[in-house]
Amino acid sequence: MIQTRCRTLCSALVLGLSLAAPAQGRDAADLLAGLRPGHPRLLVDGGTWAEVAKRGRADPRLGALLRVVGSDARRLLDQPVLEYRKVGRRLLAVSRAALQRTLTLSLAYRVTGEEAFARRAEAEMLGVAAFSDWNPSHFLDVAEMTAALALGYDWLHDALRPEARAIIRQAIVEKGLRPGLDPAAPHNGWQARENNWNQVCFGGLTLGALAVADEEPALARQLLARARAGIVHGLAPYAPDGVYPEGPGYWSYGTSYQVLMIAALQSALATDWGLAASPGFLESAAAFLQTTGPTGLLFNFADCREQGGLQPALFWFARRLRDPSLLPAQERALDALLARVEDGSGGETSRFLPLAAIWWPEVRAAVTHRPRFWMGRGPNPIAVFRGSWTDPGALYLALKGGSADLNHAHMDAGTFVLEAEGVRWARDLGMQDYESLEAKGIDLWNRRQDSQRWQVFRLNNHSHNTLTIDGQLHRVDGAARIVAFSDAETSPFAVVDLSAVFTGQARRVLRGFRLLGDRTVLVQDELGGLKPGASVRWAMLTGADVVVDGGRATLRENGRMLVARLLTPAGGFALVAAETPPASFDAPNPGKRILTATASAPEDGQLRIAVLLTAGPEPVSPQLEPVDEWDRAIHSPRRRRGAPLQFSSTYRRR
Repeated sequence: MIQTRCRTLCSALVLGLSLAAPAQGRDAADLLAGLRPGHPRLLVDGGTWAEVAKRGRADPRLGALLRVVGSDARRLLDQPVLEYRKVGRRLLAVSRAALQRTLTLSLAYRVTGEEAFARRAEAEMLGVAAFSDWNPSHFLDVAEMTAALALGYDWLHDALRPEARAIIRQAIVEKGLRPGLDPAAPHNGWQARENNWNQVCFGGLTLGALAVADEEPALARQLLARARAGIVHGLAPYAPDGVYPEGPGYWSYGTSYQVLMIAALQSALATDWGLAASPGFLESAAAFLQTTGPTGLLFNFADCREQGGLQPALFWFARRLRDPSLLPAQERALDALLARVEDGSGGETSRFLPLAAIWWPEVRAAVTHRPRFWMGRGPNPIAVFRGSWTDPGALYLALKGGSADLNHAHMDAGTFVLEAEGVRWARDLGMQDYESLEAKGIDLWNRRQDSQRWQVFRLNNHSHNTLTIDGQLHRVDGAARIVAFSDAETSPFAVVDLSAVFTGQARRVLRGFRLLGDRTVLVQDELGGLKPGASVRWAMLTGADVVVDGGRATLRENGRMLVARLLTPAGGFALVAAETPPASFDAPNPGKRILTATASAPEDGQLRIAVLLTAGPEPVSPQLEPVDEWDRAIHSPRRRRGAPLQFSSTYRRR
């Protein structure tokens, strides 16, 4: 934990020093030096619209995307304008709807020239401009509303009536920028936070400042100065390898606004202040790819849902890095979206969807040539093993360390997800809707050990694919590290040290994962310093049908099969229903169940649990037993410090 915080502090210091230097040789004293005159200047220039339309005629997939945007815009013409409606303490749903509507209508107008789209976008912006406020007590609401009006004001500037422009500009200033200027205001604590709030809020306000910079230069300079000094905090968590500590869902949120901020600075000022060069930021696109399994589902640790969907920010990364190999999964997600639209089944689309057209790659996506075995460091380290980047039925194992004390984190250190043959066998329930808990009085954002947060089933260790000792919770102040990793083709593995997470419950807890062939995984836990008789629970949540026969469990889903074998200790598996969790405030989990194995610590306090997971028809083979101890291999005096671990065969015949 201390080392992680030191690395974060050092990264922030280095970035802060780089931002204090003149940007790309320009006098940094005037943050508006080089401001592009006129509009549009946010993300696009005057020639962008014609170029998008032209490329849409040449590229069938982009053409289909533009038709979806146009169809969405046409449906909006018959919808009532947005109203001020808070849900609990949030106006956020309205702010996000405003952004989606403004982007959709603006792009549709610019590509088609249909006046009705511009008039409707103007009406939407005037409607939210007339709100009494944009709910600064929950400042994300302000930030997303400011982004919505800034982009609409800029993209439609010459199509807006002069009186409408004045009203929209005034709303950006008074309801967006001014509430964000006072760092001491209670609602502005996000300015020094190392999380997605910092990026979303500074991103949205930067768009607003750049949109009105010619009419409000003093205010714009003031806001940009605060954003330049404060965004260092939001960028720090990407270091060193691009693993976003809040999980892939919040990577999408925070990074989308970080990209908007960088792209707008570049288009309006011809500089990005060096933000894209922040340690780990550009690498985070590839890290996000690693958290996406062959099925398209995410490794949804922390507050994250399984379904990832289309990520327009990745189109920006592909252009910036000149790396279309970031996009094959995005093309598949887009094709799935287009198919749903075609057959009328619809489905939720990202409010950022029109940005994919703006950042559309100049060349087609290439086949992905990336590491199949990968580890990313940081406060929430992960390791990923996959059989193939192109086979949707390939084996995929993703695991993590981390701490419950991180923003949006769960008690999920040591957890894993597993896919094979097109089925996700080991799953994570993901997040529960915040309002569903807050409305019932749950103190959701207090992360202390005794907080109500950890009574929520989806958030504590009882629902995750990890270990639990004597039914106790994981320690919030403990951080799990990946202490060994090998990408050797013959037998790749990773070892997570969970000892700090079980302080007071065990002295040493090591969890190892090893791939054995293209469809078999060993999960082996080594525990020491347990109290004699302590009960240790191994768990794997699944949506498959499960039949338990002693130390063997057969899982079936969609005509596929996975076999789990409890190699040690002696005993058997059991099933725990997860459909109806223990508390009234918990969300139901239909179709989910937990495969468990429970063992008691012997007198010496040493315990090993080893489970073999094999996808597909189980091969005929002799009985096997584990022989390696992760602990012995890690601490062997013969191992050179920093050298990769070398194991002998994990199994031997009995």
